[in-house]
Amino acid sequence: MSTYWCELAWLGGDGVDAGVAIEVEGDRITTVTTGLAAAPGGAVRLDGVTFPGLANAHSHAFHRALRGATQAVQGTFWTWRERMYTVAGRLQPDSYLALARAVYAEMALAGITCVGEFHYLHHDAGGARYADPNQMGRALIEAAAQAGLRITLLDTCYLRGGLGPDGSPVALSGAQRRFSDGDGARWAERAGELGADEHGMLGPHARAGVAIHSVRAVPPGQMQPVVAWSHAFGAPLHAHLSEQPAENEACLAAYGVTPARLLDQAGALGPRSTVVHATHLTGDDIGLLGGSRSVACFCPTTEADLADGIGPARALADAGCPLSLGSDSHAVVDLLAEARLVEMGERLAGGRRGSFRAEELATAATVAGHACLGWPEAGEIAPGALADLVTVALDTPRLAGVQAGTALESVIFAGFAADVRNVVIGGRDVVAGGRHLLVDDVPAALDAAIAPLLSPA
Repeated sequence: MSTYWCELAWLGGDGVDAGVAIEVEGDRITTVTTGLAAAPGGAVRLDGVTFPGLANAHSHAFHRALRGATQAVQGTFWTWRERMYTVAGRLQPDSYLALARAVYAEMALAGITCVGEFHYLHHDAGGARYADPNQMGRALIEAAAQAGLRITLLDTCYLRGGLGPDGSPVALSGAQRRFSDGDGARWAERAGELGADEHGMLGPHARAGVAIHSVRAVPPGQMQPVVAWSHAFGAPLHAHLSEQPAENEACLAAYGVTPARLLDQAGALGPRSTVVHATHLTGDDIGLLGGSRSVACFCPTTEADLADGIGPARALADAGCPLSLGSDSHAVVDLLAEARLVEMGERLAGGRRGSFRAEELATAATVAGHACLGWPEAGEIAPGALADLVTVALDTPRLAGVQAGTALESVIFAGFAADVRNVVIGGRDVVAGGRHLLVDDVPAALDAAIAPLLSPA
């Protein structure tokens, strides 16, 4: 048993509590006591504001290699995608393990305790299966373990190269061949070989989820095996949705309905489902998603970086969609930035401040994110919850002068990943004093993993 004493802690309300003692046994919180002016004897002191662990609900680990490398020229999402395919074509299990380990360590330094990895880089060059057809997925699971994170591996069905403007199917090409299992049945066969137990667990730190890459990459007749897998294991089901207007136009040309309606017709919406981006929606789409209680995952730093647009976050939340957050392409890894940019997007689009309260954004980064990844026992500082704690220091240039009465607002609207000082995951210290305890030199690990992926062929 161990005890942590928090100078200030967010326990889920509209402000923070002072002098909070958190007792932990094994990987769980046993008691939470507020109002203690001094730390109990033997307690670990956490100065600053302590939050539950942050959940990164949408990650493509290998995209981290592109940070900054695609900024030198103009372009669109579609031109960026071609550069991404080049990186995807170079990865092998060992290099993917090294890259993902470094990326997940960067996440831990940013206060992320659980990641949802939207995984579609399944096979070897040309689409040939490895001897273990899930070798790349297992590399991601191992990478999370080495970095100290919890992971939901969202095994992704990706079957074709896209849809043409007229709705015609586009064949797989280049690195895309590595993504495909051929059809939904073969995808389900391979996903079954991951070895999830009846509850969808792949290990103490790892859970299985599933994903439909997009309506561009999976025809509706091939979505049913993914939906069935989700039902069989009670597993999360994620999908990219309406990230680009061109996706909507091609879907309408091919099927006569919007992507949201197509997913609904396939049975892919519901409380276990998460739609990622949800940027270009009709009013009917918003009502459909809210009525199904599907989660909307916003990734504002990536959506801005790729010039995707600003999604209707407030309208979706008001319609009934819980909101979660992701760092997606890892243009930056900073869940505090993602949280406040949801509100900033509303301000830019609507000309009004205060669409989201700080506690709503904190909830999206914690409890809602964990729930959409299949970890409802995480994301809260409460007895019985997983003991995940993230402490944001208040003695940094960005947060110096913060007052206790508005500390939650200050951290959400002015704090950065660089202000994270301590991270506890499942009762284990993973970051202390801003230093990762499992990966000694995170920048060096990132450098070593990324350089070969960007070097001239």
